[in-house]
Amino acid sequence: MGRQETLELLWGLRAAPKRGPKAAFGVADVAAAAVEIADSDGVGAVSMEQVAARLGYTKMSLYRYVDSKAALLAVMIELAIGEPPDLSRVRGGWRGQARRWCELMWQTWDRHPWVPHATVGERPVGPNEVGWSVAALTTFTDIGLSRGDTVDAVALLSGHLRNTYAVTAAGSQPWTDQVRPDEELRDVMARTGVSYPSLDQVVAGRPLSADRRSFGLERILDGIELHLQREGVGASV
Repeated sequence: MGRQETLELLWGLRAAPKRGPKAAFGVADVAAAAVEIADSDGVGAVSMEQVAARLGYTKMSLYRYVDSKAALLAVMIELAIGEPPDLSRVRGGWRGQARRWCELMWQTWDRHPWVPHATVGERPVGPNEVGWSVAALTTFTDIGLSRGDTVDAVALLSGHLRNTYAVTAAGSQPWTDQVRPDEELRDVMARTGVSYPSLDQVVAGRPLSADRRSFGLERILDGIELHLQREGVGASV
């Protein structure tokens, strides 16, 4: 299944197979079974064989609906992220809406930890995923930002989401996810005579919360609000 066919599948433009016996399941069932596997064992554990086994059918029976791993992943993402949010009634103006969009995205990723890794790179996207992007764009529409600034604002939020979601999604740091020393690294550094006082100061003391979300988000929103004020187009409400 190529990109065009996968897009047609995601957007409901592919008719169900008419030949052969009546289908006992559909694309939604295939996606649901695959999401269950990914949630419990990681997206790397998802295969046509595993999905078919969970549904109680043969691998070949799945190909009537989803005939490639890429297409399977695409329908998984659509199901996992769900329908995009309606932020129109969220209080706090654009700032409250942007904050809520991030909160809902984080909640989705918490339920499906494989999604941040699966939603990178060039690939077919469905209506749910497009809708989430549109919800973010709408938040910054008609508040005084240029087209380019609007896109950049969404990119800033999206980058912050990924950078603060989890250590595995954000990249490695020389401390644990609770800002404690990496003891093995500390031992090697000590034996080589390397010392970083600023690092020692950061990892000293009690463990810190693993949540890295609010501080960066609020600073991003502060920056956008300051930009609007400098442009003379208002504040957050």
